[in-house]
Amino acid sequence: MNEEPKSEDRRKFLVKLCLWAGAVPAAVISVPVFSALLGPLLQRNEQKWRKVGAIADFPVGSTNLVRFINADPLPWAGVTAKSAAWLRRESETQFTAFSANCTHLGCPVRWEAKAELFMCPCHGGVYYKDGSVAAGPPPKSLAQYQVRITKTDVEIKTAPVPITNITA
Repeated sequence: MNEEPKSEDRRKFLVKLCLWAGAVPAAVISVPVFSALLGPLLQRNEQKWRKVGAIADFPVGSTNLVRFINADPLPWAGVTAKSAAWLRRESETQFTAFSANCTHLGCPVRWEAKAELFMCPCHGGVYYKDGSVAAGPPPKSLAQYQVRITKTDVEIKTAPVPITNITA
């Protein structure tokens, strides 16, 4: 009776078991790593026009927060697919839309109507009503969306998040 074949079989089994025990966690860890590395290459930069309201909903001189779905929401994006902008009606035919996020660290800015300023609560960033920097740490003006008017509606040309350079 020779015991070597059983010992050899057990050794091969244990080697395979150890390899699988290391390969499974490595595969699980590699998925988010490769997603992070390849994500920017696979990201689409598709932009879409989104209706944000009827022209009659925005009085001349008003600044209103409008909400919409991003241009390229992923199926699992959930609430992160939702975005917002500050829509300002300058005249009967002219609208301006600003990103609702500060250019410093992306905190949501709020509109202070009496002061006619956009304020960032995180680090004290302040923007004039035209979106230019008034004070604080923001490095540049608020990002702007393209706006168009149809017969009865106002539309914004949305972009996937993060917003970098929307105006064309």
